Amino acid sequence: MPALPSSPLMGQMMDEPLLISSIIEFAARHYGASEIVSRRVEGDLHRYTYRECRQRACRLANALHWLGVRMGERVATLAWNGYRHLEAYYAVSGSGAVLHTINPRLHPDQLAYIINHAEDQYLLFDLNLLPLVEAVAPHCKGVKGYILLAGPEHLPAETKIPELMSYEALIATHSDDFAWPKFDENAAASLCYTSGTTGNPKGALYSHRSTVLHAYGSAVPNALNVSSRDTVLPVVPMFHVNAWGLPYSVPLSGAKLVFPGCALDGKSLYELFESEKVSFSAGVPTVWLGLVNYVLQHGLKFSTFRRTVIGGAACSPTLMNTLIDELDVEVIHAWGMTEMSPLGTAGGLLARHLELPRAEQRKVLLKQGHAIFGVDMRIVDDEGKLLPWDGSSYGHLQVRGPWIIHSYFKDEGGQVLEDGWFPTGDVATIDADGYMQITDRSKDVIKSGGEWIGTIDLENIAMSHPAVSQAACIGVRHPKWDERPLLVVVCKPGQSVSREDLLQFYDGKVAKWWLPDDVVFAEALPVGGTGKIQKNKLREQFRNYQLATSETPTT
Repeated sequence: MPALPSSPLMGQMMDEPLLISSIIEFAARHYGASEIVSRRVEGDLHRYTYRECRQRACRLANALHWLGVRMGERVATLAWNGYRHLEAYYAVSGSGAVLHTINPRLHPDQLAYIINHAEDQYLLFDLNLLPLVEAVAPHCKGVKGYILLAGPEHLPAETKIPELMSYEALIATHSDDFAWPKFDENAAASLCYTSGTTGNPKGALYSHRSTVLHAYGSAVPNALNVSSRDTVLPVVPMFHVNAWGLPYSVPLSGAKLVFPGCALDGKSLYELFESEKVSFSAGVPTVWLGLVNYVLQHGLKFSTFRRTVIGGAACSPTLMNTLIDELDVEVIHAWGMTEMSPLGTAGGLLARHLELPRAEQRKVLLKQGHAIFGVDMRIVDDEGKLLPWDGSSYGHLQVRGPWIIHSYFKDEGGQVLEDGWFPTGDVATIDADGYMQITDRSKDVIKSGGEWIGTIDLENIAMSHPAVSQAACIGVRHPKWDERPLLVVVCKPGQSVSREDLLQFYDGKVAKWWLPDDVVFAEALPVGGTGKIQKNKLREQFRNYQLATSETPTT
């Protein structure tokens, strides 16, 4: 191999930093008339354009400067999906400050911890979250002021919140003449905290560069495939990993944007999908279950909705089949996490898959899909040894790339990377075509007699039973095998199935030693603020559970 030169020949391209402000400027200039429609907390629908969004974001940027917010300081939002929240996305980060989106479904103690840990200077919040902010504010002494995302007529006559301002009154006093500053593209842009199921939440601090690259990477055809011909409704909340980057990738693509506010029930979503002619959406399985059930129960169809991304948890075969076969909606199975900005993979078929039988195609689509460009991945065993991409070897999934964290905010948790790779905490397989499939979370995998049992397959089989609505599988203690699977099931309204019949339903679908040892029927499963089933709570609830069987085959 020839020796490399001491210094490379440099390219002669402009050195323009990748900044979030460039996205809203591009959208306003080239897709200025495209609509942004929002169902407001006040109860009505608001509509305007990208051009008007940019103007109001500039007003807010001037207002933040007037309030004394400076480069790198954090400004928090406690808000649903809406146009004012979108304006904050661009005004805060574009002006050089750091946007900190907070999940309003968290416990007040966690909210106070996150606000104080982030050292938020100001907090912007939606009108119906006023009681929550009143409960949290006394514990957040570092916050200089609170901004209600509403007009002055909605300011309460009396409140426990110090320095409460009206958003509309605030930005009305400032000009829309604002020159977005230029600075290092590696500067911090936004801050998202993990769900914190164990210990305190930790912050993922995204840069402008990582965010813009993620917007590029997620919009391409083999990922989310967003274009100016789409009308996009993000069901995934803007406080959940920045709505999977859609507030950036959708304006970048010039698509119409529809925000549902806090009304995520099946009826409200369906009506908004139809009235605004939504073609594409994204959300977690629990939300789609509610929407699909409403549509089927009322004998409805979608007139324009043709594509959805499902992530945050595995999409069950039943849900996927219903969306595709009964409702004519393409399902893109995706995977990612807060530490990845979040998108890592997206599902879909290769050209040669189009000739396969339906059942074989579904097996491909149920996988979490290919890594999108910008994400590299590998699987390793417990000792860190690389495992083959053969579709059957499963190990710990690790990733790396330009929008994946190398450490948490304020170095919480210490050293994160393993040999330069981020450990996702997922157990997965990767096949020869590069399709990745999550088999479990490392903390959820059941270790029985020294062998691993993946819970996702067991849950998917249960949810394919016609009487089952939701299922979660956890490991419970066993005197001989260490752990065995316990299945917790929620039946569909008006339907039932016996323990024996459900266990028999597994015959021939998994190895005998994978069969759940017992079934518990529940009214509901515990769900966290991002719509994921909280298995940690189930494990605590059933930690002393006595299994119905004492002997289970292990081969």
